[in-house]
Amino acid sequence: MSENFQSDLRDADAVMALRIQHERGGSELDAAGADAAYRERYGLTVERSRTLKAGAVVMHPGPANPGVEIDAEVMEQPRSIITRQVALGVAVRMACLEARGAVTGRT
Repeated sequence: MSENFQSDLRDADAVMALRIQHERGGSELDAAGADAAYRERYGLTVERSRTLKAGAVVMHPGPANPGVEIDAEVMEQPRSIITRQVALGVAVRMACLEARGAVTGRT
């Protein structure tokens, strides 16, 4: 990873956008400023998504803040696997818990 997000996108096989969690602190005024700063520096915009290499996928665990960490248009691109990622997320977490015995009480 470098300090140049734009450059990193060109080499990535997958890009995972993450949501800013305003509920973890800060005022609404601070949130608006944080959103703008985050989008400017790290937001996966339509323009930035155009630099992704062929075959690269876009991910986001949800829920998304469209227009902040990722543009709604990017979420709808054919390269986006967000819907599938979210749908499979519960099953994957359950499998991990089962493997650790957390669901059945076994270790």
